[in-house]
Amino acid sequence: MNSLKQFYQLLVAGSKAHARWELEMSTNIIKSRWRMSVLLLLLVPILLGGIAIAAGDGSGLPNVLGGKSAYMPSNYTPLIFFASIFVGVCAGLITGCIGAGGGFIIAPALMSVGVKGILAVGTDLFHIFAKAIMGSVLHKKLGNISISLAVTFLVGSIAGSTMGGMLNRYLYDLNPVLSDLFITSVYVFILGFLSFYALSDYFRSKRANSTEDGISVNDEDVSPMGERIQSVNIPPMLTFDEGVTPGGRKISAIFLVVSGFVVGMAAAIMGVGGGFLTFPIFVYGLGVSSMTTVGTDIFQIVFTAGYSALSQYAIYGFVFYTLAMGMLIGSLLGVQIGSLITRVVSGIMIRGFFALAVTAGFINRFFALPEKLKSLNYIDISDSTGAWLSTIGNTLFFVVIGAFTVWVLYVFFRNIKALKSEEQYHEYAE
Repeated sequence: MNSLKQFYQLLVAGSKAHARWELEMSTNIIKSRWRMSVLLLLLVPILLGGIAIAAGDGSGLPNVLGGKSAYMPSNYTPLIFFASIFVGVCAGLITGCIGAGGGFIIAPALMSVGVKGILAVGTDLFHIFAKAIMGSVLHKKLGNISISLAVTFLVGSIAGSTMGGMLNRYLYDLNPVLSDLFITSVYVFILGFLSFYALSDYFRSKRANSTEDGISVNDEDVSPMGERIQSVNIPPMLTFDEGVTPGGRKISAIFLVVSGFVVGMAAAIMGVGGGFLTFPIFVYGLGVSSMTTVGTDIFQIVFTAGYSALSQYAIYGFVFYTLAMGMLIGSLLGVQIGSLITRVVSGIMIRGFFALAVTAGFINRFFALPEKLKSLNYIDISDSTGAWLSTIGNTLFFVVIGAFTVWVLYVFFRNIKALKSEEQYHEYAE
């Protein structure tokens, strides 16, 4: 039980590391005139397409979001585009305010409004890749990267991404409902685990009035599991963390390849960057310092998300570019606002909101399972019951996420003068 709890805490730490990456990427894009200019130029064909569709009757487009065959066009309307901006804003607010967890709601949110699971996954990966390319300052982080670890890790992550993408496409070709069921089940398992421990952690902290935020990882310490793995001498051996401990540390390349495979497969199946897994695997499992882990994580997100999005989904027609651009725009705004809110709310409240956001995603996917199981004749319930349960899950999900969004915006505008003064103070101090 303690090991599972520690693993949960490290998953949260990994999710927070990914949230810091999200904030950095959005800040780099917003503060750069040429990056914003490129983003605006990319919006031109989307807006022109919306005007053309609004002017016509749209009869030439299929009335579905994604089809059974590859390259089938997605049904685009201005409403879908603005809805994707809203999804991006909500995810960004959660990421910025909570410091973790925002990316977990994107695929469930898209699937809840009727987007096929495989299309939601591919679109989310492309959105992450677009943000990484536009906002990347990778050269500033190269000092924290062990090139040997990163390249070896990417060998595994590319293989894992290929396997995960092939699995998703194979299931989709068999039956689109089976594909949705598989993706939904993965989210139920991951979010259920996180939800249980997040709620337990919040109530425990509230009773103890604790200000502790997760666990700390000392760069000089190596976890017991990391010590055992580093003691295995299977060539080739890689040296890393030379700047952390004299002589550095050594680990067999096979463990990096396996770790990369797990992260890449999870990223390709769930449509996430993999950052929430890289941190616990590196720090807890392999005994890599957090400094080296953060640099390597940023490095792998760009390549893992990019490879997965382009080679496993985009070329097969499973990326909804309009949605991806909308989510990118929304998340840029949401992350910035959410990050400011952390200055005016307590740490315990933030932990409570993290638990609430993850639980909302879990409930949404959990209530979607019966209808999909019924469609495949795995369980015997009426169509109306399955649809009713799915509606309950969708309603609870959007009520919770919508209420959270309204609350964050309320707190932001209520404290905007104080936040602006504090921001100017920080700029002056720098």
